[in-house]
Amino acid sequence: MATVTSTKRARLASSPKEKKKVKPVAQSDHHPVSSTKGKQKAKQSTKPVSDDIALPTSFKVIAGSYEKLLYGLDGSVSLDETNDGYKFELKPIFIFPAHVSCIKAVAASPNGGKWLATGSADEVIKVWDLRRKKEIGGLMHHEGSITQLQFPSRSHLLSASEDGSLCLFHARDWVVLRTLKGHKGRVNSTAVHPSNKVALSVGKDNTLRMWDLMRGRGSASTKLGKEGEVVRWSATGSSFVVQSQNTIDLFTVDMVLRHTITHPSRIHTIRFSKRVNGSGELLLVGAEDKKLSIYDIPDDPEKIPTVIAEMTGHSNRVKAVEILPLALPKSTKAKAPLSTIILCTVSSDGKIHVHDLALLPADQRAGSEMLQIPPVAEYDTKGTRLTCVTIADGEAPEHSKSVNGKRKREDEDSEQEEEDEGWGAHEQETEHDDSG
Repeated sequence: MATVTSTKRARLASSPKEKKKVKPVAQSDHHPVSSTKGKQKAKQSTKPVSDDIALPTSFKVIAGSYEKLLYGLDGSVSLDETNDGYKFELKPIFIFPAHVSCIKAVAASPNGGKWLATGSADEVIKVWDLRRKKEIGGLMHHEGSITQLQFPSRSHLLSASEDGSLCLFHARDWVVLRTLKGHKGRVNSTAVHPSNKVALSVGKDNTLRMWDLMRGRGSASTKLGKEGEVVRWSATGSSFVVQSQNTIDLFTVDMVLRHTITHPSRIHTIRFSKRVNGSGELLLVGAEDKKLSIYDIPDDPEKIPTVIAEMTGHSNRVKAVEILPLALPKSTKAKAPLSTIILCTVSSDGKIHVHDLALLPADQRAGSEMLQIPPVAEYDTKGTRLTCVTIADGEAPEHSKSVNGKRKREDEDSEQEEEDEGWGAHEQETEHDDSG
């Protein structure tokens, strides 16, 4: 069972007694910046990005760094009637040293969840309550640096470590439901299928492993012949990619290699996303070349993905990218868009950028002239070497709320009970991959 410690609790919001513990930061060095480029017009889809979930109307960006600092930003979007568009803004809400070593992973629970998890080279996973803005405690189950964190759902956290294991935690009492062992050496990356039933992992041992999360055991594995650094499922779960150095291997769901993409620069991060305008999927690739390249995924699986646009603005390597569907403010204009997808990048240049995927036209496809898209908002940490980022939901639309949050709590409890039945709640197990 994981050990949860909370003898030294840090708060995510500064208070008079705790300001001395926070590394002093000049106010002039940290201030919200709203790019004028973010006020561009964009032809957007009028259909919601997601029809089954009430999208947030605001967001929070949390980023970790080599300097052990954790940054928290409030993000908002408002109508900009002057420029006939939308205005995005970022405002800092906390900055403090969260670990005793560099922060290597951050994750926020999805769909209105309240949890934030941070992982570090100090081998500890810290859990934070974003609503109450305070530390809950530390999970000390791993015996190596934390390499990745992911919330497959609001009630479960999956972690990976240099100790070669993956751990599935129950996000209420924080007990370990599963410990998955099979990799010989560091686990670099994990990816949970959209169904939440299986997960993939890659590591230093040059293997790709598939895990049955329902049974808590390995179900398949294959030798890659190289060290996989990042693995990601597509948005539909019909394929996945494995990144290594400057190559991206595209696989079918049954681990058959379909394409190998050679990117012109060393890759650091990849992420799939749906389009806002038009149909289809995109592959977002952040690299040493200071750009986030956008690959179009053709409907024909035999065709290789190609770069159709670039998110620009950073002056150093792009280290991480995350996405979040977002509800837009109501407009009186006809056919006004209801939602968009924002993506957030962090870089070694110390800047946090927010981009609006609605600025990518529906007709921007393979063969189109390369489109360069600037950020719609920026926050400058003034030189902090940022390593990881996550985006949490802010406020949900008013119609999705109810008195005292009673309905919301009931929905959360119902969802958690349903998930627990499938994930094997409170059944602490250590499973080894016996797939070969």
